[in-house]
Amino acid sequence: MVFVIKIGGNVLDDAIALQDFLRDFALIPGPKILVHGGGKIATRLGDQLGIQSNYVDGRRITDDATIDLVTMVYGGLVNKQLVAQLQSINCNAIGITGADGNLLPAIKRPVKTIDYGWVGDVQADSLPLDRWKVLLDNGFVPVLAPLTHDGAGHMLNTNADTMAATIAIALSASYRVRLIYCFEKKGILENVEDEGSVIRFINPELYVQLKAEQKLFAGILPKLDNAFDAINKGVQEVLIGHAADLVRNTGSDTSGTLISG
Repeated sequence: MVFVIKIGGNVLDDAIALQDFLRDFALIPGPKILVHGGGKIATRLGDQLGIQSNYVDGRRITDDATIDLVTMVYGGLVNKQLVAQLQSINCNAIGITGADGNLLPAIKRPVKTIDYGWVGDVQADSLPLDRWKVLLDNGFVPVLAPLTHDGAGHMLNTNADTMAATIAIALSASYRVRLIYCFEKKGILENVEDEGSVIRFINPELYVQLKAEQKLFAGILPKLDNAFDAINKGVQEVLIGHAADLVRNTGSDTSGTLISG
């Protein structure tokens, strides 16, 4: 089995929690891929540099200054710190972006009602599965920053959750794949104020019902949309849970929220 694991949320900002997560990630046997975010770090460093963060419906507008910022933060600072920490615990991590080796082809998001700037939409049908297999089959552990390129020499800020789902879908043609989204919550909560209200299983019908009843906070909806897209396109298992439960969630006795078709 190949594990595609996305880490984000507040875990990247918590040195102890991140160290624990990386130790657990390194212990996972067999081929695995780590996809990371870093938006809060980019915002904090942007504030220090005088680069204002602008959002529309929770999505970052990536202007010229911002694409330079996130390229430095995601592809440099965060990515290489993760690689260095993993290498220190004998995990053969290799830091990449979607631009490296053209591993995740993308296009600049077309301008419709909103101009998101230098934001990339992954072209899933063009993903070079053979190149990913070269990395995985030769003992490398890809650590992927949320960046792609437009084919014309410009970097693109790209949603990490979508990147993780796209890779999982492509790999499912050749491997059994479990996609795991890790963050600071125990799973999808029916009541965001109650850590004990984890919904153990969500299928499409329940998802529609939960949205209609407005029981899901807005920030989790894109993650769930990506999860169901992955399930519908061949990924065997998708799980959303706490970073501290990673080892358990790579086994059979999982916690968190299991997404089913």
